[in-house]
Amino acid sequence: MPIYEYKCEKGHVFDVIQKMSDEPLTDCQECGAPAERVLHPVAVHFKGSGFYNTDYGKKKGAATNGGPSESSKDSGESKSSDAKADGAASSA
Repeated sequence: MPIYEYKCEKGHVFDVIQKMSDEPLTDCQECGAPAERVLHPVAVHFKGSGFYNTDYGKKKGAATNGGPSESSKDSGESKSSDAKADGAASSA
């Protein structure tokens, strides 16, 4: 049986285990004020050829599509920092 979340007008939030065929509650269990069932949105992922591939993040192997890889970026940064260190040592 599913667990349904309810919220009353005074701000109380409570959960009730009910059958799907049961009628929703109308009164708060704590104060008796009118209550409504809280609905939460679900996550939807559209997949197929009709959707953009950038909608859901990067695919595996995206770095091999002609762009620089992470390892070449890291090695380039370390070379430039080494060159700065060498230049500072030779000028001193």
